[in-house]
Order: sequence, then C-alpha cells, then structure tokens
Amino acid sequence: MSEQEHLFISDVHLGAFSSEKETEVADKLIALIDYAIKQNAGLYILGDLFDYWMEYPDSKFVPDLGKSVLDKFEEYNRSVQPAIYVTGNHDNWTFGHFIDRGFDVEPKYRIIPVGKYQTLIMHGDGQVGDRNDFLRPAFHKLLRNPSFTQYYQKIFPPEIGVGIMKSFSNITRKKNHSNPDPLNNHAKSILTSNKVDVVLCGHDHLPRVETFSGGRYINLGAFFNDNTIVRYINSEFRLVTWRADTKEFVPYSSNNSQA
Repeated sequence: MSEQEHLFISDVHLGAFSSEKETEVADKLIALIDYAIKQNAGLYILGDLFDYWMEYPDSKFVPDLGKSVLDKFEEYNRSVQPAIYVTGNHDNWTFGHFIDRGFDVEPKYRIIPVGKYQTLIMHGDGQVGDRNDFLRPAFHKLLRNPSFTQYYQKIFPPEIGVGIMKSFSNITRKKNHSNPDPLNNHAKSILTSNKVDVVLCGHDHLPRVETFSGGRYINLGAFFNDNTIVRYINSEFRLVTWRADTKEFVPYSSNNSQA
C-alpha cells in the first residue's frame, strides 16, 4: 500500500487583492483542493489563508471572505479528513467558524509524523523561547489576548474594526520580505534542540530549501505570489509550483513561480 500524499500551503492572503486577482488566486486554490479530494491527499494550511480574519462572536459576525474556498475546504474536510489549519499573524481572531467548517485548528505549532519524518509545522511568526518553546512576538501576543480582543470589539463594531485590520494587514503584507536569515536561524535552532527531522513554515514569502546538521527546513513561499507549496510524495518532501491549468506540480524555480 502506497503512502498518503500530503500538500502544505501557506500565505494565500485572500481578501488582499483586486476582484480579478482574488478570483485567480481562489480558482487556483480550489483546483488544488479538488486534486487533494481526488487523490485522498492530506492538506495543511500553515497560516495566512486570509489577509485579515476577524470574527465577532457576540454579534455572530464572520468576514465575507473566500466563501468559495471555504466551501471547497469544507467538502474536503467532510469527505477526506480535517485539514490542519495553523493560524498565522493575519488570521488571529478565530472563534469557531473554522472548526464549524471542519478544520483541525492549531493556533501555535504542531509536530506530526509524515512518513518516517517527525515534522514541525508552523506559520513562522513565532520565536524560539528559553525552553525550546515557540513564542509569538509581543505585538502578536497582544492581538491574540482575550482581554484586548474583547476591548477592541466593544469599541469598534465589525464594519469599522475589520476596516482597521484590513489597512494594517495591507501594510504588514507589503513590507519588504527580503531577509531569510531570521527564519533560517529559527528553523536551525528547532532542528538542533528538538526531535524533529523537518521544519515547514511560510510567513516571509521566500520559498527555499535549507539543509542543516539537524535536518531540513523548507519555506513554502507565498501561494498568492509564487503558486508554491510543499508536496510529500514517494517518501520525499518537495518544494513545487502548482500549475492549476494542467493540474500538475513542477519543481520550484524562480523562473516558473509565476506560472
């Protein structure tokens, strides 16, 4: 019996683009989910599926973002298995909607077996702590603090609060992601200090594969920009570009990432 295929996605940032670009990104992702359903493949979101996600549980408000994508994920979650959703720094405020959609929601990080590899999956906006834990930067911990969230939502109703977050998300997404060193060092520390063979994450939008003495680190890059994902097949992790038009994966190269 062959091993199950696994697909890891990060940084889709739905809600950030023009209507034309939004449709293009959503269609490519839906095609990938359809592939996963057909192949019975594992699916994992490593943060920032949305550019801003703010549920208001008291008013039962859920952002009107990516409905077609969430509908397709729900089909996958019900028919194959729950996709693991590791929330990122752009999808902080989740109060049950993703669980209702059938996702297995993880707010921090998770270590999972993939074939023979112990694999740590995270978004990449955390920091390594003194006891080899994984900490959010202070500002992101504030955003996730229940007291801050309640205070913010009492002051700003959804139509204002979401607008503020959208503007903030736009600024942080566009900042210059040109330095791979912080996450490279983070991954190296994880691989050195823990019983982990592979680290997968996104966050800095720079697709790459790095090999350290403790194991291998792969950054998924930004799906909205590079169409890149990590694919596990035939006992191997591969950084690949998804070609939605032909329903195939090709080895990642900076020359084909915009395909």
